Amino acid sequence: MKKNSPFYSYQGRNYLLPLLLITSLFFLWGFAHGILEVLNPHVQDAFQITKTKAALVQTAVYGGYFLMALPAGWIIRRYGYRRGVVTGLSLYALGALLFIPGAFVNSFYFFVFSLFVIGCGLTCLETSANPYVTVLGDPSRAESRINFSQSFNGLGWIVGPLVGGQLLFSGASIALPYAIVGVVVLLVALVFVRVPLPEVADASEHPAESSLRPSAGGGLLNLPFVLGVVALFLYVAAQTGVNVFFINYMTEMADISKKTAANWLAFGGMGLFVAGRLSGSWMMNRISPCRLLGGYALLASLATGVIVWATGWVTMAAFFVVYLTESIMFPTIFSLALGRSGGQTKRASAILIMTIVGGAVAPLLMGHIADVTGSMASAFVIPLLCYLGIMLYSAFTEAVR
Repeated sequence: MKKNSPFYSYQGRNYLLPLLLITSLFFLWGFAHGILEVLNPHVQDAFQITKTKAALVQTAVYGGYFLMALPAGWIIRRYGYRRGVVTGLSLYALGALLFIPGAFVNSFYFFVFSLFVIGCGLTCLETSANPYVTVLGDPSRAESRINFSQSFNGLGWIVGPLVGGQLLFSGASIALPYAIVGVVVLLVALVFVRVPLPEVADASEHPAESSLRPSAGGGLLNLPFVLGVVALFLYVAAQTGVNVFFINYMTEMADISKKTAANWLAFGGMGLFVAGRLSGSWMMNRISPCRLLGGYALLASLATGVIVWATGWVTMAAFFVVYLTESIMFPTIFSLALGRSGGQTKRASAILIMTIVGGAVAPLLMGHIADVTGSMASAFVIPLLCYLGIMLYSAFTEAVR
């Protein structure tokens, strides 16, 4: 194996090209999630509904993760990573193109169904791509590699609210951005139908390579893996809640327009999110991923406390700290938990992807708290508790590694 390169396997095979191809997919699902953050406040106005009901936008997508994760895991175990990717892209394109007839029906619940189909497609993509990146090279560099790929996911999070904000808050049809995305994703699916990708077996099928990662007794029923599942659920809940209500918070607490808030979200919040993942990928070659995760979780907790209890523009700075520090959390927790899966990479990936249902739970809770209390700030207690839980997980993982 070539030393100091995360792209070479234990046997010396270069996986850089397939890694770059798969990494391009991270942008596509980042865009899908990013545009949701402006879609939520848009439907509040377009359909004159409460924050709680508008949270069904996120519930539909993230609920799709919970229901589709195990079938997606079966697809990649039975047919391989490439089939999982193509299935995901096809469902993603279908759901996006359903927005075209949805514009004529003009039903909130039809749009919710379309988003559910997109969510099922994103589930297949993430269930395939996330573990695939971790096995495409040196196992000891998996955390660094997945943070690199997830940086392109962050770019999608920048473009999503930027494009969505410019179109939706300027009077364009809700179908327009999704119709464009549907066509693009369909073309990408056709590319992956024709491009062969190397199949990499689970670590348990490569004893020499498996020995480079921590073992986990009892298969998936071991405490480090189970706690990783819980931590990932908490992270997705926190991230989704912060993203969904950023625009609502800034329009109510900082008195700025929704279009301006969308631009701050795209360039400020998501820009720092990408910077955090890129710098985090580099830092993990020098600092223990567990320690870096714990330090960032502490900073995210403190910043979220400011969002809950402070007022004015200082809260904007606190949001930026949250976006910077939460950047490494998903890929790092995912990789750490996967390393405790006893070599059952594909099955463990499906279970970990199911935790993304946290994104369906947090917006509903936060929307309800905001509607009942009349205070958007009080709802951010939910992500605060989540970041504290992640900090405890990192401390436990560092102690037992």
